[in-house]
Amino acid sequence: MDYLVIEGYKSAAEEFCQEAGIESSVDFESIERRMVIREALQRGDVSDAIARVNDLNPEILDTNPALYFRLQQQKLIEFIRQGKIEEALQFAQDELAPRGEENPEFLSELEKTMALLAFESSIQAPPAINELLSPAQRMRTAGEVNAAILDSLSQGKEAKLISLLRLMCWGESLLDENAEFPKLDLNDGTFSREAK
Repeated sequence: MDYLVIEGYKSAAEEFCQEAGIESSVDFESIERRMVIREALQRGDVSDAIARVNDLNPEILDTNPALYFRLQQQKLIEFIRQGKIEEALQFAQDELAPRGEENPEFLSELEKTMALLAFESSIQAPPAINELLSPAQRMRTAGEVNAAILDSLSQGKEAKLISLLRLMCWGESLLDENAEFPKLDLNDGTFSREAK
């Protein structure tokens, strides 16, 4: 249930509660609102996402300058992706440069983003720069916003299932150094014994 709620599977979470016969304290509408924000970011509509975050809870962006910068950076990336160079330069100068002066971490990220303008195509850009135009960048930004919203709702930022899998892998690596034991293959769900 925790995984379904955090990852935004509203209908699956509702169905899970119904089939398990449990009462959930989760506000299913908040899941829907988070997923609308995530979808806006994944399609590159940063302005819509910012407006929806502010509608949900204006304090999220007010109290988290790094997240607000990340959203503004994503907006700049979207201008560059659409070929709106004049708007990108003006936006960077008006919105991001003042934040970069305040925080050196922001400045390096701004410089990295502005480096996109130096290359005619994404093929010519170095991988670290080109990565900003990848769908994974949008997903990272959406994930950060989702985590901030969950934090504002006093919910966990990461599903407990993920933490348990990490713990299991860590335990297996410790055991692997000292003993032979059955290992879970996460690809097909079977156990195997590997000789040392």
